[in-house]
Amino acid sequence: MSRPDTVRFRHNQAILAASIIAFIGALPLANARAYLSLVLLVPLAVGVWAWRSGTDADARELRVRALFGQRRIPWEQVAELATDPRGRAVARLDDGQEIPLPAVRGSDLPQLVSATGQALPDTTQ
Repeated sequence: MSRPDTVRFRHNQAILAASIIAFIGALPLANARAYLSLVLLVPLAVGVWAWRSGTDADARELRVRALFGQRRIPWEQVAELATDPRGRAVARLDDGQEIPLPAVRGSDLPQLVSATGQALPDTTQ
């Protein structure tokens, strides 16, 4: 259960709705032949990914959730929060590793930093 001071970023729920529609649409194909039932796994996997993946942040750590598993990164290991050339947010760790942050856009970085409990630097000068 998430605490009130946890900031959660998730993918658009339209992806989940589209996977449900695709699953229903694939049912006639899956019923045609037994080996075609594997087609149902694709929209199912997309739906679970859309429901599960994302980024959670609080004052202690950053949690990156994927289809399978999650990674907890203490803020002490994060050297920088930045964007990649496509505008997606990444966390650069102190060991040089870059971790993409699912469902976080570059414009969401101030909200992500506020979850740490630290103030953003004043850039109005």
